[in-house]
Amino acid sequence: MLTESTLDPANAVYRKVIKAGDHWSHVIKKGQTFRILDLEGNQAADTLFYNAHDPVDRYSASDTIRCQQALYLTSGSKLMSSGGNELLEITADTCGRHDTLGGACSRESNTMRYAIEKENMHACRDSFICGLHDHSDDLGKRDITCNINFFMNVPVTPEGGLTFADGISAPGRYVEMVAKMDVIALISNCPQLNNPCNAYNPTPVEAIIWD
Repeated sequence: MLTESTLDPANAVYRKVIKAGDHWSHVIKKGQTFRILDLEGNQAADTLFYNAHDPVDRYSASDTIRCQQALYLTSGSKLMSSGGNELLEITADTCGRHDTLGGACSRESNTMRYAIEKENMHACRDSFICGLHDHSDDLGKRDITCNINFFMNVPVTPEGGLTFADGISAPGRYVEMVAKMDVIALISNCPQLNNPCNAYNPTPVEAIIWD
């Protein structure tokens, strides 16, 4: 469901442009509003969330899908944790659909899906590992779970398969959510060049936070 925000980026307490292929992590405090802005359009922002005080309690795709009774996220969707807690709620969305199933690209999946020579290409799983290590020495690859792909279009076929399709986002579209507890947000601004999730041209996104 398309819902515009009334918040003005000029009044934000935090703004950060995340370059194509880069990772970013930040604590979003309970009650703060967090926006991911697709600056140039058709850019997938792979995202994970963790309870800032107990990172074992982290975003759960299966619990979120069950809570929504829907595969895709949009305004009104509640992002649930593995402990059954509400991490964030999407309050504004000008894209209309965000993927919960496609997962994060890795060097291994690039090899399996595309070609052996793609193995050395940078991938979201690498970015997630770097982002977790930057945030805390206690977090690492064991803490990477099924992620949200904001702005990414992954239709489910009638046979139950997944396809990576052209994005439905555009320059200036965004998704905005309110934190229901203190959360760690971790983004891999996807570097994928082998499928159309980034229109074969990864571009920056911006993270914006309001009190």
